[in-house]
Amino acid sequence: MADPYVTLGVKKTATAEEIRRAYRKLAKDLHPDARPGDKAAEERFKRVSQAFRLLSDPDRRARFDRGEIDADGNERPVFHHRQPGRRPGPDGRYEDLGDIFSDLFADMGQRGRRARPRKGPDIRAVLTLDFIEAARGGAKRVTLPGGRTVELKVPPGVTDGQVLRLAGQGAAGGSGAAPGDLLAEVRVAPHKRFSREGADVRLDLPVSLKEAVFGAKVRAPTIEGPVDVRIPPGSNSGVLLRLRGRGIAGPDGRRGDQIIRLVVDLPADDVGLRAALDSWEPPKGYDPRKGM
Repeated sequence: MADPYVTLGVKKTATAEEIRRAYRKLAKDLHPDARPGDKAAEERFKRVSQAFRLLSDPDRRARFDRGEIDADGNERPVFHHRQPGRRPGPDGRYEDLGDIFSDLFADMGQRGRRARPRKGPDIRAVLTLDFIEAARGGAKRVTLPGGRTVELKVPPGVTDGQVLRLAGQGAAGGSGAAPGDLLAEVRVAPHKRFSREGADVRLDLPVSLKEAVFGAKVRAPTIEGPVDVRIPPGSNSGVLLRLRGRGIAGPDGRRGDQIIRLVVDLPADDVGLRAALDSWEPPKGYDPRKGM
């Protein structure tokens, strides 16, 4: 595997935050969901994910920098000059005879007891969701290192940075031990219209001058689809409307609200509007900037 610093496009002196930002940018661009059918991008996504897993772990990063492990996380053989009390092992590395004797006596002290098989290591992955997917939840496929894909159940209302655990989908354990788990870190992409505030969803809704002045019933988007909203007569930009139960479901099943902020939108170069306002006089004492 290539140098993980080169794979992520960062310097060896990069901070953890710089590594994280570089990975997020690459993962968003190369994710199989963003480039369906692009095998080259999928392979590069796997390499980028593997590089991030190594460099985001301070201990493994330090070991890689010291040359103790390679870019795949495998141990690198270290050769030493032969010293008294040492002998070459089967892999060419020198073993300390004192360590061998210590191990022997430790084995005798165990009186034949076997060490308990250790559970396999966990696998980390990144799960990229759009705003609606994160709000609604549902099933989502995750591509793991090596190309394997698994289906992950996403609960409604997951947040950016939240880690979802899928038991038994990690690396295999040794000597018949159970496999590790999959730990999927959620990345929620921003939405062009919606934003989130706890369990509430916020939305800026443009309305015409006539709708604001006389009131109207208009269609407004929600995370579950468009609904009818009544605009009160005489509404100004900044007026807030609340749609009960149209927000994001919490762990207890209760849903937040959708908060709509009205924004009066004027058409450009509307001759009729200009003619109507030409003869309009504001009421006595009216000052839109009063109190500023």
